[in-house]
Amino acid sequence: MSQSVRTSPAGSERALSEAYDTALLDLDGVVYAGGNAIVHAVESLATARDGGMHLAYVTNNALRTPDSVAAHLTELGIPTGADDVITSAQAVARLISEQMPPGARVLVIGGEGLRVALRERGLEPVESADDDPAAVVQGYGGPELPWGRFAEAAYAVARGLPWYASNTDLTIPSARGIAPGNGAAVEVVRIATGAEPQVAGKPLPPMHRETILRTGAERPLVVGDRLDTDIEGAFNGEVDSLLVLTGVTDGAQLLAAPPQHRPTYVDADLRGLLTGQPEVGEADGGFRCGGWTAVAGEERLELDGEGEALDGLRALCAAAWTAAGDGVCELDSGKALARLGF
Repeated sequence: MSQSVRTSPAGSERALSEAYDTALLDLDGVVYAGGNAIVHAVESLATARDGGMHLAYVTNNALRTPDSVAAHLTELGIPTGADDVITSAQAVARLISEQMPPGARVLVIGGEGLRVALRERGLEPVESADDDPAAVVQGYGGPELPWGRFAEAAYAVARGLPWYASNTDLTIPSARGIAPGNGAAVEVVRIATGAEPQVAGKPLPPMHRETILRTGAERPLVVGDRLDTDIEGAFNGEVDSLLVLTGVTDGAQLLAAPPQHRPTYVDADLRGLLTGQPEVGEADGGFRCGGWTAVAGEERLELDGEGEALDGLRALCAAAWTAAGDGVCELDSGKALARLGF
């Protein structure tokens, strides 16, 4: 994908699982939510894998180890090895190892995934600011992470120690809804210290580099549900992306996406890997996809026609993104989206 401004979702005559050699799949909101598989995920991934596509699972969640993530996916019916899982814990551990001497002590605010990743890079995890750490790393520690851990990080950071964060996602999907993510926890330490961490996870380059190093992908397709991590990460890495609407992104957010948040393709769920993608063309002063035509009016996006709702959404994306150029579309989209059920 080029860095030119995207003004429309792209089409593909071939199934995406055939056009790309590797799917770099986000987990939360794409493959599962709250530990349960998202509808159509298991069978879609099996079909893509059987057709020769390499599946790699790329997550900003630093809590669990690759072994535990792979075991969970396998239990869900998606056979996975630990080598197929890439976490922000691994990306931040590599970043720290490149800046710290071998064997350096690192204060860990987070879960076992961070500790395992640090040891893999020859670093020593410690639990207290009084354990003579050389750096501080913060990653998602789950809903039971004690408040005192944030104080421990603040003590160390206030002393001037380098501070790293696995990622800064403000929210994380769960079975009960949207919960605070590691970014919310990072904000606590930032407020207490006034410091800024170095961040490794999506959408930043350290995570993309970690993913390519571990997968060897030559024609990767990023698959995600978040515009500000998955899709922006693909933009920064100059690779194509597929947004699935099974997680946090809704239709209004998609239409208002700035250039770095505009996916190459849009589909309802992971079945989109197994099909081609329809072309969006110009028509009647607007844009047509399937049976729908979308036009950017003076105050709102107008939609006419009938057919598959996703085709209408793709046409609306073209109208909104073209009208916005390299900015954000501020036209009212509520009526058009309601007609499509988004």
